[in-house]
Amino acid sequence: MRKILIIEDEESIANLEKDYLELSGFEVDIVSTGDEGLVSAKRVKYELILLDIMLPGIDGFELCQKFRQFVDIPILMVTARKEDIDKIKGFNRGADDYIVKPFNPNELVARVKAHISRYDRLTNQQQKDSSISINGLVIDHRDRRIYVNEEERILTAKEFDLLYFLTNNPNQVFSKEQLLERIWGYDALGDSTTVTVHIRKLREKIEKDPAKPRYIETIWGVGYRFKH
Repeated sequence: MRKILIIEDEESIANLEKDYLELSGFEVDIVSTGDEGLVSAKRVKYELILLDIMLPGIDGFELCQKFRQFVDIPILMVTARKEDIDKIKGFNRGADDYIVKPFNPNELVARVKAHISRYDRLTNQQQKDSSISINGLVIDHRDRRIYVNEEERILTAKEFDLLYFLTNNPNQVFSKEQLLERIWGYDALGDSTTVTVHIRKLREKIEKDPAKPRYIETIWGVGYRFKH
C-alpha cells in the first residue's frame, strides 16, 4: 500500500483526512508536531506528505524546508491561511500544492492521487533517460540531480519536473496554464502563482543572473520557453 504522512495538530481534521485516504486504499500515519514528522519521514518511505502550517513548535513552512533536504516526494500544505503571500512562502519552501481549509475531502483525495500519479510517471520516464548537457547545465535524469558549471544545485521535486519538461521541449513556448496541467496534472484552481514562483526559484538556482536568464526565457503575454 502507498503510505502517506499527515502532520496535523487538529485531531478531527487529521482523522477526517485519514478516513478518506484509507477508504481510497492508502496507508496513513498521523503525527501532531513537526519534530515527530521529521522523525517519521526519515524512518519510513512515504509517497506524499500532508502538512499543516500552524503547528506547535516548528511551523509548516520551516518544516517543509527541512524535508526538502532529504526527500523529493510531493508535499501538500493544508491550512486555513489563504493569502497569496502564504502560498508564495509555501512554494518557496518547497511545497507542491496548497489546500485551504475547510476543504472537500474528495477533492483532497483527488489531489493526493494526482500528485502521486504524476510523480510516478515523471520519475519512471526520467529513469529511462540519460543525462543531457546544455550550455553548462547538466541534467541527470536517472538520479534527478542538476549541475551548473559542474556545481550541483538542489531542486525541489516540482522544480526538477518543471525544468525536465522544459528542457525536453526546447524552444517551445508554454503558457502558465499549460505548465500547470503538464507538471501538476490539473488546473490548480486557476492559480498561476504556482508556476510564477517555481520559475523564479529555478532561475535563482540555475541562472548566473536571474534578471537576465540564459536558459528559461519569458515570452511576455504568452508564457515561458527553454532556450537551446
